[in-house]
Amino acid sequence: MVTDNRHRSTTQSDVAKEVGVSRTLVSFAFRGAPGVSDETKQAIFDAAKRLGYRPNAVAADLARKHRSAVGLYLMDIRNEVYADILSGVRTALHEQSNRLILSVSRSTDGEDQGALKSLMEAHVGIVIAATLLDSDEQVRELARSVPLISVTRPVEGVDSVYSDDAAGARAATEHLINLGHTRIAHLAGPVYDGHTVRRQSYAKTMRDAGLKPLVLAAEDFTQDAGQRATAELLGMADRPTAIFAHNDQLALGAREAAYAQDLSVPGELSLVGYDNSRVAALHGIDLTSVDLHAAELGLIAGTIALDRLRNPEAPVADRCLTTELVMRASTAPPA
Repeated sequence: MVTDNRHRSTTQSDVAKEVGVSRTLVSFAFRGAPGVSDETKQAIFDAAKRLGYRPNAVAADLARKHRSAVGLYLMDIRNEVYADILSGVRTALHEQSNRLILSVSRSTDGEDQGALKSLMEAHVGIVIAATLLDSDEQVRELARSVPLISVTRPVEGVDSVYSDDAAGARAATEHLINLGHTRIAHLAGPVYDGHTVRRQSYAKTMRDAGLKPLVLAAEDFTQDAGQRATAELLGMADRPTAIFAHNDQLALGAREAAYAQDLSVPGELSLVGYDNSRVAALHGIDLTSVDLHAAELGLIAGTIALDRLRNPEAPVADRCLTTELVMRASTAPPA
């Protein structure tokens, strides 16, 4: 009887036979364990490549009783800020053997427990979450199941990497006030734990200047939601002359709403966004925006993830980055 092996996966035993060493030595080589010379290790890797062998990283983690994979949860891949965070995380992991497993929310408001569950089922050793909309207590409960790093919002008791939203919102609002605007609206998103700092800082800055805050919450954080909410704002009898938006996506939606009503930007409506995404700098958009340094947030989060995997008992990390207002052509004195 002839056995058909055409569809059988190549194993470590096949690699060991090809090189003339034990399967245990092949296992040591792929795990980076000591006891394998550089010459033998290279011969094993060359043979594995010839035979088409791919190590099973999950099985290796289970054998070592150590989870080395890094899970990355992104709230909305359509928002460029999350692509920049991903880029930063990948840079941190570039020269490491840790796998990066990506999971993206499928809902417009980011509340997708299924995306987080898929990371758990992938046996990751740590989760980098950008951005969770769960309550602080829910995030802490999740962190008790698997080590977690919260990106873009601080959560007490959990590794956190974020930017100074209070300072960023204050700089954006003061910029519009200094231009002479008095009717300044804040286009916010829904209220979630950890996501109200920008609106609170805006409101305080307005009151400190003797001005009345005007906050309108869009149904989510997308451009379409921003356009719908801004259409309502611009329909007011005493409409605002400037809008500071929670993020660039909402600001771009506000821009579309303004043009739909034949209002020029910045001639009749000044706009400030938040994130300083790449689209904000495009010619013809030129959106003034607060830079939260998304790629750096991802880089730091990735570095903390590697440190946490090596030292689970290390103190909780809390990294806050300084924001920067990048002024472009979407703001001007009121007409």
